[in-house]
Amino acid sequence: MRAFFKKRCLLPFFFMALTSCEVGPNYQQPAMTAPPGYKEAPGWTQATPLDGVPRGAWWSIYHDPTLDWLEAQVAVRNATLAADFYAYQQAVDIVKETQGEYFPTIGLTGGATRAGSGSPVSGASTSGSFEGSASWTPDIWGKIRRQVEANQAAAQVSAADLASATLSAQAELATDYVDLRASDSEILLLQQTVAAYQASLRITENQFNAGVAAQSDVITARTALEGAQADLIGAGEARAQYEHAIAVLAGHAPAEITIPPGQLMSFVPRIPPGIPSTLLQRRPDIAGAERAMAEANAEIGVAVGAFFPDLSLSALGGYSANPITGLFSAGSALWSLGATATGTLYEGGTRAAVVQAAGAGYQEAAASYRQTVLTAFQQVEDSLSDLRILAQQAQQEQAAVTDAANAVQIALNEYQAGTQAYTTVVTAQTTLLADQQTALTVQQNRLAASIALIEALGGGWQTSELPKP
Repeated sequence: MRAFFKKRCLLPFFFMALTSCEVGPNYQQPAMTAPPGYKEAPGWTQATPLDGVPRGAWWSIYHDPTLDWLEAQVAVRNATLAADFYAYQQAVDIVKETQGEYFPTIGLTGGATRAGSGSPVSGASTSGSFEGSASWTPDIWGKIRRQVEANQAAAQVSAADLASATLSAQAELATDYVDLRASDSEILLLQQTVAAYQASLRITENQFNAGVAAQSDVITARTALEGAQADLIGAGEARAQYEHAIAVLAGHAPAEITIPPGQLMSFVPRIPPGIPSTLLQRRPDIAGAERAMAEANAEIGVAVGAFFPDLSLSALGGYSANPITGLFSAGSALWSLGATATGTLYEGGTRAAVVQAAGAGYQEAAASYRQTVLTAFQQVEDSLSDLRILAQQAQQEQAAVTDAANAVQIALNEYQAGTQAYTTVVTAQTTLLADQQTALTVQQNRLAASIALIEALGGGWQTSELPKP
């Protein structure tokens, strides 16, 4: 009895030994060297206060209630993001499915049969059976654990993809909203231009009626007015399309959302980019690329495990007898225990090729990770340079608008005084409108660049938001 208990106590350690091996390389995250600073932000230091930069609802930095409401709809109602979410749920369920292979399979079978020959009564007999079975393939070489590891990493990739898609949709909506407000501002600008051209037309008509101006001046003024009115009508087309795009991104039909006209934001928020090394933790696409490497590494272990034999354990126990007279009696009991080892001796190099393919897959994932990181640095630098250059352009363009407005007023006064032809007025007005539209476009591009910078920085996302294995 003592020897029996010794064996019973050693049995768990035997199974632990069976499942302690794990083939394939253990994953080590490769080091990615980040530059000490951004080329476009040489004066920035880590001590710069970051309290004003949102970490979740990053769009609130623009202080626009309408934008806040629209952005809140994206993660809740956007159909594309819903599909990405269910793709992530599917990846999680695949992990659970693979984890089920850790455990034995247990089944029960019962049945009864009545059979005979000749007389239906005297020649008939009844038999029945009730059996329980169990089978288990212990994960001796860690193949199942490597597959679970791969599937867990795949689920994390899916979660990162969901975060990336969410950030992309939110940034796209914010950019469309800026474009919408730019269209609103352009419509307002054209309305003011139409009013100014109408005033100029009245002046030319008065001058013509007074006999001090030619009829061609009236025609020229009317032509300019009609062209501005046509531009005003055409500006509504772009606005309608932006409004429709915003509605769909927010998960609504275009007919369900109407955005009242409003002004383009007059300020561009300052967004400190941080130090480059933090970018590796702040972008979901970088996290997804890194998790894809972990998945590919685990697949190497799965491929290597195919070289080793599988051990399957089985057990059966039950009863077989007449179910009425004594199915569960000791004499009708039956049982069996078995073990099967299966291995491949020769397969023409197929499995070696699978291992090599898995290794190449890991190298591909590693190269993609490095490229993703480099692209992230480029996108931040691009956005920073855009903001710097556009800020300088905005300053110069504003000076041009001021000078052009003065030129229009001077030309109009000189025309009324009879010292200038009306073509001078038209030229000055055309120049003013062009400068005003350029200034508006520059402001629109500055806001779009700030949104692109937030997206390039990960929108406040952190790798800690990835689900744990």
